[in-house]
Amino acid sequence: MRSKLYVLLLSALLVLAGAAPQAAAAENGEWAVYPAAAKLGSRPYFYLSVDPGTSLTDRVTVTNKTAAPLTFRLYGADAYNTDRDGGFAVRTQQEKQTGAGAWIKPQRTRVTVPARSAVTVPYTLTVPADADPGDHPGALVALDERISPSGKGSVAMGVQRAVGARVYLRVNGPTVPALAVEDITLAQDRPLVPGVGGSSAVVSYTLHNRGNVTLNPKVALKAEGLFGRTLLARDLGGVPSELLPRQKIRLTERWSGSPQFDWGDVTLTASAKGVKETGTVSFLALPWLAAGILLVAVPTGFLGLRMRRRRALSGPETVPGEA
Repeated sequence: MRSKLYVLLLSALLVLAGAAPQAAAAENGEWAVYPAAAKLGSRPYFYLSVDPGTSLTDRVTVTNKTAAPLTFRLYGADAYNTDRDGGFAVRTQQEKQTGAGAWIKPQRTRVTVPARSAVTVPYTLTVPADADPGDHPGALVALDERISPSGKGSVAMGVQRAVGARVYLRVNGPTVPALAVEDITLAQDRPLVPGVGGSSAVVSYTLHNRGNVTLNPKVALKAEGLFGRTLLARDLGGVPSELLPRQKIRLTERWSGSPQFDWGDVTLTASAKGVKETGTVSFLALPWLAAGILLVAVPTGFLGLRMRRRRALSGPETVPGEA
């Protein structure tokens, strides 16, 4: 009996691979989702500011660009940063929503849009009285009910597609930007023989938004060797332009041409919205052959030193019969 595995694939417009929001409506070529009372693309996202314990109403428009009717499920979703690259993504309908996704209630959760037409649906956003102040990003998602078959063999796979208009919601109150650089590690790729072949290292670190507002962080790397010599200093790429509140992501940076013989520190400095935090990891660079010799020589020398010290403490040997 063939089993069926259904996979929900959110549109790439919902996962932007760390890129900044573009001034265009969220769409995938077949349908688009954007705030109502605006021309397509002129108001691509919802920017809302609400007091705790209050609600507001707005409208979302879903446009069908195909030659046949399409039926969608409308729902609110919380946003988060992906583990892969920190891109902007949203929860699926089956996942638990705790922020904007839980507070958004469309008037209709199922809507059929005729061919080459648009349908506008009102929704209500109600913020609880005990909601934390700060940013609560999310999206209004239109999930296509169709399941496209995919895959071969004993497991049949299906793909559902969705497009969502981002909701940048701020609950009024104190805002606290806070950023941390955590768990810095350095993995070295060292040659076997000193001076033969190149060397490199991979710096891994966690960027953590510990505050309640969205940040656009910048990260700078500086490596120093013995006597404070600067080995490397550069701004890092691949840092997400939107690090959402209470989110953390793991990032890596390759250091090509890292030293084969050196001892020093690698420091990462992250900054955003007037806050600056640093983290440091120390390193000892030795080729594998030199490291092996050192591992053998140090214990041997230490053992010899202990034996000499023991002889010195025990004093000269006494021959039997001698006074």
